[in-house]
Amino acid sequence: QVQLVESGGGLVQAGESLRLSCVASGTMFSIYDMSWYRQPPGKQREMVATITSGSVIFYADSVQGRFTISRDNTKNTVYLQMNSLKPEDTATYYCNGASPSRRYYWGQGTQVTVSS
Repeated sequence: QVQLVESGGGLVQAGESLRLSCVASGTMFSIYDMSWYRQPPGKQREMVATITSGSVIFYADSVQGRFTISRDNTKNTVYLQMNSLKPEDTATYYCNGASPSRRYYWGQGTQVTVSS
């Protein structure tokens, strides 16, 4: 059973930073593509950033240059460093893991609120 547990969310002011963490258990973490998604209030879930098992990285245009995704395979952890936060970054942030056979797993989410 794969489990993903996010942490690091909170309430910050615009321009500040947060770092989200997602710890995986029950799987060979290093072979998974890992992503962060977010779901703003009343909107659909959207991809924020992806880091593949080979450390190829993709970002949504809205966060390019402000957010950094990284992974530490020795700790089974993926991170999302979020700088220069904006009110429109307010959302529930979810960790996602994709196995080589394209099975997908989700964490429970962590809330990020950015006040103006």
